[in-house]
Amino acid sequence: MSDQTLLNRQIRAINKNEQVRKLQTFGDKLADKVTAIAGSTGFLTLNVVWFVVWTLLNTGVFGEHLIIDKYPFSFLTTAVSLEAIILSTFVLMSQRRQAKLADLRTDLDYRTDVKAEADIKIIVSMLERLAGQQGVDVTDLLAEMKDDERRAVRTRQ
Repeated sequence: MSDQTLLNRQIRAINKNEQVRKLQTFGDKLADKVTAIAGSTGFLTLNVVWFVVWTLLNTGVFGEHLIIDKYPFSFLTTAVSLEAIILSTFVLMSQRRQAKLADLRTDLDYRTDVKAEADIKIIVSMLERLAGQQGVDVTDLLAEMKDDERRAVRTRQ
């Protein structure tokens, strides 16, 4: 084989994470950040503390002069509803992007597998030729390889 052919046959590794980062838009990054924050224990704790303080403040525990949203807390209900709408939208955006990334990773895995299979066939062919030139019988090894391949295919089904 010539040097150029060997150069063309070299396996180029594909960094999937780098490919994914290249495809991310500002909106994707924002959705992931918001989803990461909203899915944290700290965010849950902050919401619980906020609701408790709001409820105590607006039931008059700290004084009647501090009440800004009387029971049944319609302003709080509106704020919580808006928070839920916004957060669910970000979560859906993040999930949609994650599904796209999973498809991309699957495609890259498939391409890598096909290339590896082609390269392995070339290597086996080269070894067969070398063995033939050296007068070494490798038919039993080739038969064993084919049997292993058949068993692997059967176990995947």
